[in-house]
Amino acid sequence: MTKPKANASFPGAVTRGLLTAGLVMLPAVMVPSTSAESAQMMVLLALFAGVFVFIEYCSDYPGMIEFRFAAPFNRTRFLLIAVMVLSLSLLARAGSPAEGVAGFAQVLAASCAQVLDFAFSPVRLLVAALPGSVPEAHLLAVQHGASLALVLGLTTVVAFWVAIRLNLWPMGPGPFNVWINLPMFDPTAGSDVVARLLRTAKINILLGILLPFLLPGIIMASALLVQPLSLESPVGFVWGIALWAFVPVSLIMRGIAMLRVARMIRANRRQFIDTESSPLATA
Repeated sequence: MTKPKANASFPGAVTRGLLTAGLVMLPAVMVPSTSAESAQMMVLLALFAGVFVFIEYCSDYPGMIEFRFAAPFNRTRFLLIAVMVLSLSLLARAGSPAEGVAGFAQVLAASCAQVLDFAFSPVRLLVAALPGSVPEAHLLAVQHGASLALVLGLTTVVAFWVAIRLNLWPMGPGPFNVWINLPMFDPTAGSDVVARLLRTAKINILLGILLPFLLPGIIMASALLVQPLSLESPVGFVWGIALWAFVPVSLIMRGIAMLRVARMIRANRRQFIDTESSPLATA
């Protein structure tokens, strides 16, 4: 097997590492009220995340990041969380009323909150999981931010699903390589690889759908053991809501991608069987 070289260049790895580190630091930079302790913690996390991504993409062989050579899967996920973090940072920074881009983010978030304001919605459950001591204004900010992040995530999932239906993913040159794109998935272990891919994909999609409903319950349960999460700090507000929306979306996208891979393997098998059974092959 030849070594993959498309994404393993040093400049590309440096760029990805710097972008990741910059994204982690973005809320601390944009929100003036960030404390010194939070800023120092974000610097350490940014350094760790940037080095991790640099090492992963600098290596010629697969590590832990999936779909490295199946563009634009990871680029789409990075763009999604970047837009989430930027939008939530604008909401955390904005006054009342806000102007410019921050004002547009507030209006868009309020519109999304109206759409998702129904009984047992994930946004309502998240707001209800916050401590009772949280001010009403902050509860409203969490509702607006969570609604905007969830709408962005759902839009990305639908767009990715449409791209797959139109055969626009994966876009990498050459055949799809399961080993380098799913390094944590062993295609030689256990039962048939297609059945395992389909089972894993369904588990990821189901877990992604359930997580927005389960995470508020976990937050409420954690209050019995540790200090309850209130999302009142600017960095906590941004990253808490962003991860609440991004992790389920990422799982659903992973499941959809694995369904696509399973169908590709099944189609290649059928093509191989048809070729072997053709009159020219048996002549």
